[in-house]
Order: sequence, then structure tokens, then C-alpha cells
Amino acid sequence: GPGAIFWMWVIAFIGAGSAFVESALAQAYKIKDKDGQYLGGPAYTIERGLKCKPYAIAFAIATVLGPGILMPGLHVNSIASTYEEAFGANMIVVAVIFCIVFALVICGGIKRIASVAELMAPVMCVVYVIMGFAVIFINIDRVPATFALIVSSAFGVNQVFGGVLGSAIAWGVKRGIYSNEAGQGSGAIVSSAAECSHPAKQGLVQAFSVYIDTLIVCTTSALIILLTDTFNTVGPNQKTMIHEGISGVEYGIRWAQNALNRAYTGTWGGKLLAIVIIMFVFTSLMGYYYQAEANIRYLFKGKKAAVWAMRIIFLASAFSGVLVNGQIIWTMGDIGAGMMAWLNIISILLLSNKGFALLKDYEKQKKEGKDPVFHPEEFGIDDETKVWEKYQNQ
Repeated sequence: GPGAIFWMWVIAFIGAGSAFVESALAQAYKIKDKDGQYLGGPAYTIERGLKCKPYAIAFAIATVLGPGILMPGLHVNSIASTYEEAFGANMIVVAVIFCIVFALVICGGIKRIASVAELMAPVMCVVYVIMGFAVIFINIDRVPATFALIVSSAFGVNQVFGGVLGSAIAWGVKRGIYSNEAGQGSGAIVSSAAECSHPAKQGLVQAFSVYIDTLIVCTTSALIILLTDTFNTVGPNQKTMIHEGISGVEYGIRWAQNALNRAYTGTWGGKLLAIVIIMFVFTSLMGYYYQAEANIRYLFKGKKAAVWAMRIIFLASAFSGVLVNGQIIWTMGDIGAGMMAWLNIISILLLSNKGFALLKDYEKQKKEGKDPVFHPEEFGIDDETKVWEKYQNQ
């Protein structure tokens, strides 16, 4: 129900803190390989910070299983279903074409992945948010009532949606974590590859990204769906429909697609979303693949055979998204995200003092009028691959 949106917002504010700590720690403990590429993330943080190799291996395995196997299918399912809805395209054909193109990207290596993502991500966000804001502006007179519906449903006050309060909280938490990945550890893996002179810099960037992702992009999706009444809500028994705004349409991307069609009176809005969704899916899957490959490299010491095996498995997992129904796909995604989150959150709690120390060091240097530079030896971290040396010599 609509109350899930409120709990998604709550998770965003909590998640920003965990996003900062996990990303700052990933930066602090990252290493550089023989090719000059940075390697980091919770597996490296756990091994080097907690000195617990088995725990680090467990997280690496969870990351291979989650973003590498259980989660990719959801995104290919989304793109295939939008093209079926918008253009009547065969979902299998769409998935085959997409996976072939994606294979060409990931076989180019991590640097090509980063360059493609840099080009696509800004376009993806701007186009979608403009479309969504236009719908909100068209229905501006109904926005206050929609926010009131969200809040009243979140606390069980609304007469229609009060009976699904527990489900609203659960769905809001799951979708909030799934959207911004804060606390899951995946953001830390990607952000560890960034260049910066102090870990707290990247931590703050990662924390801010949570607000952009959940409070702007995801809230835009929620509002266009609620304003156009293109959603359904099932009662506590999981059988009785207590609200049916779009009969016969399974939850997921098609709700947003139909919302745009209703708002713009025609099918062009849904067709434009189908084009935009390619960019959403590409960047999401590139992030997933990077996370899986980084941890395969950690587990198998960078062996090329293991990396190629991961590429094949990842593509097969992505394609499988069109072979099973949406409910199974979402459940697989939640399991994958949950495995990583539990292992990662425990580790950042154990290392939280160091995370706060990184922030204090950054703030202290800023107050002194300096461009903050990280000195790992002050935090008891051995910079064995000389990651931070170049900044200290500037």
C-alpha cells in the first residue's frame, strides 16, 4: 500500500549513515593491484580491518550469489516486460538482444564498464525525473492529498490501507534497501574504485547519493503511480484485493509504464519509459557485474578463468529473468540483497569507531583550511600497495 513509501523514506535517512561508513571504510582499506586498479569493498575491509579471513570469504561468496546470480534477472525481466507492453515485442527476443550487447560491454573489462556508466547515468536520471515531475505538475492539486495518504497509511490510520500496516513497513524497508543499496555493501565495492585524497570524501558522496536515489528518483516513481491510481493492494490474507486501480497488471515496472500512459493520454509515455529503462538496466547491471567480478577476483586471486566463468554465469542469470514470473524474481533479489546486508551491517558496526574517526579527521583538516589528505598509519592501517602515497607527496 501507499504507506510503504513513508518507510522507504525512513530507510533512506538511516541508510545515508551506513552508506557513509561502509564507503569510507572501503576507501581506507582498499589496495591497488599490479595493473593499477583499485580493489576494495567489505571483503577487503573485513579481512584487513577485522583480521577475519573466513568472514571476508563469506561476504565475497554472498556478493557473487547476490549481484552475480540472484539479482540480475529482475532487471532483464523489467526491460523485456516494458518492451512487450510498449511495442508488443517478444520478451525472449528482447532478453537475447540485450544480453548480447551487455556481453560486449562486460568483456571489455572494468574500465570500459566505468566509461559506459559515466555517460549513461546522468541521461538516465534527468530524462526520467523530468517525465515524472511533469506528471506531478499536471496533478499538482492532488499532491497534498497523496502525501496525506502516504503518511496515514504508514501508521495504519487510513481506513482502506490500515490493515496492511505490517506489509507496508516490510515492503518499504525492502524497496528502500533495494533502491539505494545502503548498508548492503555493494555501494562500498563500487566506490572503492574512486580516486580521492581522503576516504570521508567518497563516504559523503555515497551518503548524498542515497537521498538522490530514494528521495528524488524513487519518490517520483511512487507519486506518478499514486497520482494516476495505477496500483493494486492485496489484503493481509494475500488473496483479497483491497484496492484495484489497474486490474490484471502484475506489480513492477508496468505500473510506472501504465501511469505514464494515463498521465500523458496515450502510449508514448510508456514507450519513452521503455527507451529510458535501457539506461536504468544497463547501469544497474554494470554495477552488479562489477561487484560480482571484484569479489571473484578476491576469492580466486584474479585468475582469468574464474572471471570468464563469472561472466558466463552472470549473463545466464540475467537471461533467466524472462523465464520465471515476477514474484519469484523479486524474491530472489530480496534474498540476494539480504544475505549481503546482514554480513555487511555487522562488520560496519564492529568498525564504526574507525568510520567516525575518519569523519572527524576530515572535518578537522577542513577547519584548518586544508584539502583533507588521508594518512593511513594514523589509523593503524598498513598502506602496503602505496594507495595514498601520491596524495601525501602533493
